[in-house]
Amino acid sequence: MLTAKIKYTDGMQFVGEAGSGHAIVMDTDGKFGGVNTGLRPTELLLIAVGGCSGMDIVSVLKKKKQQLTGLEIIVGGEKAEEYPQKFTDINIEFIVKGRGLSEEAVKKAVDLSMDKYCSVKATLEGSAKFTFSYKIVEDLPAVS
Repeated sequence: MLTAKIKYTDGMQFVGEAGSGHAIVMDTDGKFGGVNTGLRPTELLLIAVGGCSGMDIVSVLKKKKQQLTGLEIIVGGEKAEEYPQKFTDINIEFIVKGRGLSEEAVKKAVDLSMDKYCSVKATLEGSAKFTFSYKIVEDLPAVS
């Protein structure tokens, strides 16, 4: 079982520590009583879905022996106006950088993550509508 402990520190600041021993600070801005010392919980949710899918994609592309040199994931979320203001739409753009990447391999890696492997996305499905796209950027070797 995965575990996390979240401890109130002061104002609206909390420190969350995962069972792995890693910690993160959460806070909000002054409008809600915080002092902006950390990430918002909803920001962490977007980061989590991007990180989860990114790990899937890197793993699949490495197994397919693709020359991946970088991956940037841009995640945007639209929230409902009414409370609890849950995410209604989440869009993910994968910018895959490498040398001679196969479009078929990249598409397969993205599809596998979005349809099968990403547990964070799977957890949120049914609550938010997901859209995603990818772009391949050729990384040219440095000229000496």
